[in-house]
Amino acid sequence: MKSVSLLLGLSVLLLSGLTVSAVSLSVSPNLQQFFSKDSVSLSCVEGGQTGGQIMKRTAGGQTGGCGQNFETMNDDPVILQIPALPVHTGSDVTLRCKSKNGYCETAYFFRDKVYLSSELEEKWIVRDVRRTDEGNYSCSTETYESPHSWLRVAAPPPPPSSVFRLFCLLVVVCLFCICSVIMMSRCCSRMTENKSAVSMEMTPCVEEYDYITADVITHHDV
Repeated sequence: MKSVSLLLGLSVLLLSGLTVSAVSLSVSPNLQQFFSKDSVSLSCVEGGQTGGQIMKRTAGGQTGGCGQNFETMNDDPVILQIPALPVHTGSDVTLRCKSKNGYCETAYFFRDKVYLSSELEEKWIVRDVRRTDEGNYSCSTETYESPHSWLRVAAPPPPPSSVFRLFCLLVVVCLFCICSVIMMSRCCSRMTENKSAVSMEMTPCVEEYDYITADVITHHDV
């Protein structure tokens, strides 16, 4: 029965794991730098639903709850459009240099103050991102330079929770079936053993009865 108890215990653990959901931050637009009067929406996402109660302090000192809009103060003439959330290894990242008039300017791009291009570019694409691509990025036109921002790189996300839950459910069903088969097998084995024991106990009585019957018949013949 120990093996059955272990399987049942594992099933309970898997079932309890089905209720665990990850919490992540959603940023829209997914950028780090903004001009004044630009708005960014921050939301807590748990199990595919928006909610939560995190706080965010802006450059202007304002605070607010998760899901509200925020304004970041930036008086620089140009900003670097770079993702705010970590990018996944193996993906491509496009960097642009944006001016206050809303247009993307041709610019030089830098990482850790080192030139990435020797010529003015409309954009810079970091292809097949790796951990070594992390660093402080910036852009510079012929006149202005943007603030520096850190590009973060992370491993690809795990499989969706729905797939994981389905997998756990299948494992639980299989464990339940195994436990049921083991228990039924043991019950059948015990029933067979009991029947054998009863049969062995009844056999001497039958033999004795036959002996008595034979003796009576013998005396009757005499």
